[in-house]
Amino acid sequence: MYWFYLIIAGLFEVTWAIGLKMTDGWSKLFPSIFTVIFMIASFAMLSLALKQLPIGTAYAVWTGIGAAGTALIAMIFLGESVSVSKIIFLGLIIIGIIGLKLTSPE
Repeated sequence: MYWFYLIIAGLFEVTWAIGLKMTDGWSKLFPSIFTVIFMIASFAMLSLALKQLPIGTAYAVWTGIGAAGTALIAMIFLGESVSVSKIIFLGLIIIGIIGLKLTSPE
């Protein structure tokens, strides 16, 4: 169950990171509210995961999901540049996340 919390926390991180872009420097009310709600939800889910998972593993997975997910969403939906090297390095982050899960004793 703790890994489920961690994955949800990472997905919420992607959501708030994209939302942060939409706030336009916190000048837009609804994107700002949306972003803060997902920030709180992401931290709440991470804190639940940390009840059982080691902090190093959990934090690495959380930030990895957030970084890779945000970069992929930005390339697909927000017009950020796509390159073979970006895809390769994002793939390495995903492989690292999987590796941490597979080698975790929980």
